[in-house]
Amino acid sequence: MFTRWRGNEGKVVKRRTGGKGARETSPLHYKVIPEIVYEINATIIFGTPTFLLSYGKHAHPYDFYSIRYVFSGAEKLKDEVSSLWMEKFGVRIMEGYGCTETAPVLSLNTPLCFRKGTVGRFLPGIEYKIEKVDGIENGGNLLVRGPNVMEGYLLHGEGFLPAGEWYDCGDVVTVDEDGYVTIKSRLRRFAKIGGEMISLNLVEELAIRCFDSGHQFVSESITDEKKGERIVLITTDKTATLYSFREYLARNMFSSLFCPSEIMYVNEIPVLGSGKTDYVGLREIVAAQLQRVK
Repeated sequence: MFTRWRGNEGKVVKRRTGGKGARETSPLHYKVIPEIVYEINATIIFGTPTFLLSYGKHAHPYDFYSIRYVFSGAEKLKDEVSSLWMEKFGVRIMEGYGCTETAPVLSLNTPLCFRKGTVGRFLPGIEYKIEKVDGIENGGNLLVRGPNVMEGYLLHGEGFLPAGEWYDCGDVVTVDEDGYVTIKSRLRRFAKIGGEMISLNLVEELAIRCFDSGHQFVSESITDEKKGERIVLITTDKTATLYSFREYLARNMFSSLFCPSEIMYVNEIPVLGSGKTDYVGLREIVAAQLQRVK
């Protein structure tokens, strides 16, 4: 059995291991990776939805003929991505969830236990509890413990810092009667508007449904001297308007609190190497645009 990957010089390298796999130098090689999958007849692929979308768009329908399982994590799986893989390759994406500190998986959908819109059930041996969060009625903050949870952090200059009995995931979740976990939002991805906790993730989902343009939408909260906080919607869709969004919210009986105070247009949404949205870079863009307005 061999592990194969391309070195910096582009050559395929082989090393004897307990299994067969492939590792590319960058997940951004959207055309190369499908070719490698085809070349080695890979049966399993892991990726973030952002990367899986790009692989799916660039791959020939036969490139993934050997794939049996596709596992997705790190960010919410969008219908656009799952539909593309099912229609083009006949493969269902299994969405999972976890944290770096939990090595890193906590829950996972499987072929036997699958529920669309969830991140599956907790893995065996993992205990959890959900803490109430003020202002949030549906769901609470997730805490876990189990054999896969880290013992602590090794900090430069400070040494080993033990973790507590329960690890605070910082995510607002619900768990249904069958044990399937649904991620509502990151705890810090809420804005307090008019005394209400507004999910920034939900604002983004509503914007996607409203404009249905195939463009990207990301919401961010900023400090407001009068209201405490307000929401800004950042998008690559330059046809999106606040008027259309307000009309959509009213028509579908959503609170006007979900409507951002303004929309900012960008050529592209910044992302990290993992494919996740670069919120630090995004806040810098928002700050720069607001400064120009002043």
